[in-house]
Amino acid sequence: MTTAETGRAGERAAAEYLRRAGYEICALNWRQGRYELDIVARKERTIHFVEVKTRRLGSLTTPEQAITPRKFRALRRAAGSYLACTGDDSEIQFDLAAVEIAPDGTTQVRLIEEAMECNW
Repeated sequence: MTTAETGRAGERAAAEYLRRAGYEICALNWRQGRYELDIVARKERTIHFVEVKTRRLGSLTTPEQAITPRKFRALRRAAGSYLACTGDDSEIQFDLAAVEIAPDGTTQVRLIEEAMECNW
């Protein structure tokens, strides 16, 4: 499995996990110019910008270790662009879906809510 295939499998697993947890998926792989959001979901009155990080089980780093301050700055800019495009003024939250894929293809998803604090 290539890195791109691993990433796509992780995003599919995360989206399915969110659906089962009662989230409405608003957008998958939303793009505008250089901005990109993995998953935009809604639950109750909150828009969740969900960054998906996927690793193969047993990798040297965990998915949680892949979020950097630089990545979070990019997510904030992308979220601002998304909100400007949609006109949505809901409460927002930045979450992380940490996905690990076992050699047999099974996935484990951990949703870390408010993984990144946003002070607009």
